[in-house]
Amino acid sequence: MECPHIPELKHSIFGQRLQQKTTHQRIPLAGSIELTERCNLQCTHCYINQGVGDVRCHTRELTRYEWNDIFRQLADEGCFWLLLTGGEMFVRPDSLDLYAAAKKAGLIITLFTNGTTISPRVADFLAEWPPLAIEVTLYGATEQTYEGVTRVHGSFRRCMEGIERLLDRQLPLKLKAMALTSNWHELPAVQAYADSRGIDFRFDPLVNCRIDGSAAPAKLRLPPEQVVQLDLASEQRMADWRTFCEKFVGTGANNTNANADHLYRCGAGATSFHIDAYGQLSPCLIARHPSYDLRTGSFRQGWYDFLAALRQQKVPSDDPCGRCELLSLCGQCPGWSQLEHGPTESVRPVAYLHEVAHRRAEAFGLTLDKS
Repeated sequence: MECPHIPELKHSIFGQRLQQKTTHQRIPLAGSIELTERCNLQCTHCYINQGVGDVRCHTRELTRYEWNDIFRQLADEGCFWLLLTGGEMFVRPDSLDLYAAAKKAGLIITLFTNGTTISPRVADFLAEWPPLAIEVTLYGATEQTYEGVTRVHGSFRRCMEGIERLLDRQLPLKLKAMALTSNWHELPAVQAYADSRGIDFRFDPLVNCRIDGSAAPAKLRLPPEQVVQLDLASEQRMADWRTFCEKFVGTGANNTNANADHLYRCGAGATSFHIDAYGQLSPCLIARHPSYDLRTGSFRQGWYDFLAALRQQKVPSDDPCGRCELLSLCGQCPGWSQLEHGPTESVRPVAYLHEVAHRRAEAFGLTLDKS
């Protein structure tokens, strides 16, 4: 699966606007939930996937009844938007029951799926009870490239069949991909396919390390200069970046951020949250340490006590990023630090993000305060 910081730009804008509007009101407006870490694919870059038959993961996952109770708690506390993801959420036999329970609780649902599990039964159910959006990952325009990423024979065909089933039922479909060293050359072809079918497509070149501490996905990162080349090659992407930079990049934008001296400057833990497959509540999908166990406490306690206290942490005095004018463009945060360097008490910069941000600033012609 992919991290919901994708699209890397638009989610950043969304998160910061939410934070600006709710500085004094801690309402859990949006959340993400992993129903499972298990997946039927073995994607080379994935930061979370476990084998579909992993017994240890399966037995630790929250039950249908536990999830139903959590959905009710989220709705009671004012949650509107909920992302259901995995792993691959549809490898759970009760996934449609869970999806229906979340909808019945009044939550507005987005689904992340790899598309290979969209059977006619799943597609028919979703057509009857449509979500706000369904995002399918398409890693290439050819079988060779796609399956070079997923490492599962026949997965390209099943993904394309799943996409067709969703389109046939006129469901709100979007396509996405991670831009990797193994598939970047086919992104234009995927874009062309999406355009031909009237589907939105986006890609993210910022690859996370795994939550289990493995840095293997980092080997698939594109060089920073190539990331910028992909930005410059897309008119829409450049238009989005221009809008973003006008609002959030530079000394003025940074100084108007009410949380400039806080460790968490985005909406994580203030307007949004994440719950993993085992009931651990954390600020966001990539910042998982520390976490609050919903099996031993309520969501209300976790939100108003645990996450509220976490949000009060201040930026360390020796933080090299501090009030950097490029911080919003760079995306350095506690979550990225945890994945890159491990869950330590200090927040350490991610060199890759730093290099990408500075190359983008140069390519975008940003003039920064040198004083």
